[in-house]
Amino acid sequence: MLPSSARRTTSSMAGPVSLSNLHHHPDSQRSCFATSKLIHDNPHKYNHSPRIPRRSLVLLPASSFLLSVSPSFAIDDANAPSTSTIDTTITDRIFMDFSICPSYFTSDRMLGAELSSCPDSEPLGRLVFGLYGRLLPITTANFKATCTASAYRGTLVHKLRQGQFFAAGRQGPQRDKGVVQPPSRLMSNAETVDPKAYQLRHLRPGTLSLCLGQNDDDNGIKLNPNYHNVEFLVTTGPGPCPELDGQNIVFGTVLEGMDVITSIATIPTYKPTERIQFFSNFAQLIGDERAQSARAMWDRPQKTVYISGCGELKVAKPSLSPPSLP
Repeated sequence: MLPSSARRTTSSMAGPVSLSNLHHHPDSQRSCFATSKLIHDNPHKYNHSPRIPRRSLVLLPASSFLLSVSPSFAIDDANAPSTSTIDTTITDRIFMDFSICPSYFTSDRMLGAELSSCPDSEPLGRLVFGLYGRLLPITTANFKATCTASAYRGTLVHKLRQGQFFAAGRQGPQRDKGVVQPPSRLMSNAETVDPKAYQLRHLRPGTLSLCLGQNDDDNGIKLNPNYHNVEFLVTTGPGPCPELDGQNIVFGTVLEGMDVITSIATIPTYKPTERIQFFSNFAQLIGDERAQSARAMWDRPQKTVYISGCGELKVAKPSLSPPSLP
């Protein structure tokens, strides 16, 4: 049992300390030591530090309690290499033809019919991609192999983020659903775990990226030991997309067909209401697999945009990308 004077000293030293005084007083450390010395010299004097109501603690900014920590995938501007020092030589050219199929969702569509055989296809135009084969040889080779095997043919543009990008190449078992079945000869892509593969940024419209952070493949497909990611995105502009940097691998750029990108970017998309978003977030929290299926419909174009053709354009001599390209 402590003496009463010791108990009073202990309680006074354990009393709450004013955070405002600690943050704003220039001599806060010296003040604390002076107060402690005063209590030690005269244990009968109480420390009358102003108390902070519990409600005020809730309202304090998070910076008062937490240190600022940058995310691991963020790109360090100070240490990032200059784009001019990165080898963005265009070694390959790939073309993709985009079209709209108005009858895709009609009731009289033949069961199992693939998008590539759409009877009333409306062409949008052709995109020509230049690929950075020296910088990312594996990513480039897999993309080219998927195109030359016509695996992207009949694939839906399944996601369109207004003012950011559109994505295509989602995998699945049923071709009539507008998904991809990658060819068997793809290489294992070790570049996805190489920090150097994430050096290029999504600075302007027409940037071609391998979808990693924005990938929409089902978890069951990703768990397959022979899984190869072939989903890609193309930025639509008008400005940069810094939220994509450090999460997706930029491996090419659009050389021709920016008018086609504009046509796709202006198509309306499905937007979930706040109520639907709330229930979907709750379902995902409790592990309901239906949440992922429901989210697959978000940001989907209201018109059936698909890849009606793809292939390789032979390059006689590799060329450096112009300074205006990423």
